Amino acid sequence: MASWCVRAVRQSYSLVASSALLRASPRLLCTATQQKNGHRTEEEAEKPEHEAEKPEQGAAEKSQMEEKTQLEEQLKDMTDKYKRALADTENLRTRSLKMMEDAKLYGIQSFCKDLLEVADILEKATESVPKEEVTSENPHLKNLYDGLVMTEVQIQKVFTKHGLIRLNPDGQKFDPYEHEALFHAPVEGKEPGTVAIVTKVGYKLHGRTLRPALVGVAKAP
Repeated sequence: MASWCVRAVRQSYSLVASSALLRASPRLLCTATQQKNGHRTEEEAEKPEHEAEKPEQGAAEKSQMEEKTQLEEQLKDMTDKYKRALADTENLRTRSLKMMEDAKLYGIQSFCKDLLEVADILEKATESVPKEEVTSENPHLKNLYDGLVMTEVQIQKVFTKHGLIRLNPDGQKFDPYEHEALFHAPVEGKEPGTVAIVTKVGYKLHGRTLRPALVGVAKAP
């Protein structure tokens, strides 16, 4: 009798538990379905956001690239201008140094031209003295002549010291940069195109022709 009562109680409990589980199952199923649908809804909501962010990122990258290109062009332009400015400054410095050197070398050009006339007169005075009369029997003339020769030698030394070189191109080939032809004539014993006669010597100052030599040029007969 007691065992029969225990089996009856167990069967009743099983029926009650089954009915409770059946009542709870629809609720659990509904909750799981809602959670699943909720996850899908969040994924679907996030997906358009990511898709919307992609065009924005592309536009930002494009803007950055354009800005980078513009900055590179500006840098290139500034670098080119800087190099040009450096080149102009160096050219100006070189020209200034050249002008300063020329001023030092040729600043006495006008003074030298004036002295050349004195040297010409001194040379003519020396050449005008008859050599046969320059003897011990005529001491006054001899002393005067010796003084003229010494003065001429000394003035040529001073000229050479300051870069003033005498040009006497007798017998040399005619050079239009150093000689000025007064006439052309056939001269016996002279090759055509050479200097046959020098009427006035020339001078160069530091390699630059200060006064061309006045010459007569031989030509073919």
